[in-house]
Amino acid sequence: MGEKSENGRVPEDLSQSKLLRDAEARGQEDQGEEERFHDCSASFEEEPGVDRVENKPGDDVNSSELDEDYLIELEKDMPDEEKQKRREESTRLKEEGNEQFKKGDYIDAESSYSQALQMCPSCFQKDRSILFSNRAAARMKQDKKEMAISDCSKAIQLNPTYIRAILRRAELYEKTDKLDEALEDYKSILEKDPSVHQAREACMRLPKQIEERNERLKEEMLGKLKDLGNLVLRPFGLSTENFQIKQDSSTGSYSINFVQNPNNNR
Repeated sequence: MGEKSENGRVPEDLSQSKLLRDAEARGQEDQGEEERFHDCSASFEEEPGVDRVENKPGDDVNSSELDEDYLIELEKDMPDEEKQKRREESTRLKEEGNEQFKKGDYIDAESSYSQALQMCPSCFQKDRSILFSNRAAARMKQDKKEMAISDCSKAIQLNPTYIRAILRRAELYEKTDKLDEALEDYKSILEKDPSVHQAREACMRLPKQIEERNERLKEEMLGKLKDLGNLVLRPFGLSTENFQIKQDSSTGSYSINFVQNPNNNR
């Protein structure tokens, strides 16, 4: 099943809701093979708590969310019937968030996904990974890049084969100039599904961008070191021009030579 575009579409296929209602309540839902897609620009997520908390649109719910392992411990004595009931309510909230997302109400969609996460029992890891990824989509639409990255990471932690979440995170890494992390995610996608064109293109494009960035950073660092060196050497009537750095082409190592009158060598 391909992922729908972010432009006016829900971030997760609505048809999954029927599957959620029909699934068994006991244990974790079978992960199965993840859906295939090539457009990941619409995902968003937040980490949930056990009890439902009514969040106003725009509220920061991250501070009230609990760790997944802690949730499992809290819910270990919860009856299966109660887990299924909470899962159904979570599905309803997710569908509500999908409708809000389609209408462009991204703040309300984020809130609905957050409430769904607070209702969904931790044993349904695939459900929760989808909710995290959907919330990431809503946050991306609000330019909350770092929070969206966090949500994608939670989705991936719950479902390591969730290509949609990995692709979204890769895009977010690129948008925040974390090119090395983006490249690693794209490579991970290709290992799971070589047919994702966006990942193949990025794996060809990013290495050169990373190399250019590293060269730029190196030049900036050397410039700052040169300024510092001139500041230290000035009282002695010297400058960094008195010290020539040469690189050995065979070993790549550097040597420094002192030059009394550097201007005479030009």
